[in-house]
Amino acid sequence: MRFLADMGVARRVVEWLRDQGHDARHLREEELQRLPDDQIFRKAVAENRVVLTLDLDFGEIVAFSGQQNVSVVLFRLQNTRAPHVIDRLRVVLPEALSALEQGAVVVVEESRFRIRRLPIGR
Repeated sequence: MRFLADMGVARRVVEWLRDQGHDARHLREEELQRLPDDQIFRKAVAENRVVLTLDLDFGEIVAFSGQQNVSVVLFRLQNTRAPHVIDRLRVVLPEALSALEQGAVVVVEESRFRIRRLPIGR
């Protein structure tokens, strides 16, 4: 799977995803750390990437875009350190990959996760 990590996501998470065989990029690697959310979203759509973010705005951007071919993993964690985010991804990704491939918002919390397939309300 192809991922694009927003600025709040640690680079170590991207490295871990690569170690798992995914094509993962971080905005900082491309010197795009100041890119506005709507342009990050467009980049993800153009490159067929799943956005990894802590920014709640992305859930809304995706939901209101009407797009089905883009996905977001939204972390709503109190502990956002890389080891904890990686631990949560180890649990979430195996169950969410299919939905992410088809278009979904996956909300990752401390002890659970929710999958909302796109478009919202279908």
